[in-house]
Order: sequence, then C-alpha cells, then structure tokens
Amino acid sequence: STDKFFLDQNYPNPFNPSTKISYSIMEEGFVTLKVYNILGKEIATLVNENKAAGKYEVQFDASMLTSGIYLYRIQAINFLAIRKMILTK
Repeated sequence: STDKFFLDQNYPNPFNPSTKISYSIMEEGFVTLKVYNILGKEIATLVNENKAAGKYEVQFDASMLTSGIYLYRIQAINFLAIRKMILTK
C-alpha cells in the first residue's frame, strides 16, 4: 500500500505507439483515468472502476492516434491530477 495519491509521468515520453502510466492511491475508491486530446476531447478511458489502495500501472496504446500532445487525467476520491504526454510518429 501507499501513503499518498500520485500520478506519475508516463514512460517513455515522447512515445510511439504505446506508453505506461503509473499511479498510486492511498485508500480504496472509485478511480477514473482518461486520455484527452489538447482540445479536451476524450480519447480513451483506461481505468473506470473501484480500486484497492496500492500502486498500479496501465498501458496506453496510441497506434490509432495522430502525433501531438495528449493529456491524461486521474480522479480518485478527492484527488485530481492531469499530466501531458507527447506522441511522436
């Protein structure tokens, strides 16, 4: 388990075509992790379920997307974080 909520920078970044996103949650709760384009349009939902406290890693496959900057956003209980990632093809 972990003592805080945290959203790591994706790795690798820049990436092509896939990247890993890690996050930690300190208590059980509903977690959503979504990817958006730079205009704020939702591209993908990577996590949308109840999770136990702990550290998690998800793979994001962007092979169908065009190069550019994307945002990923986590919401878990009252934790919210957004980070940028760069897809280069």
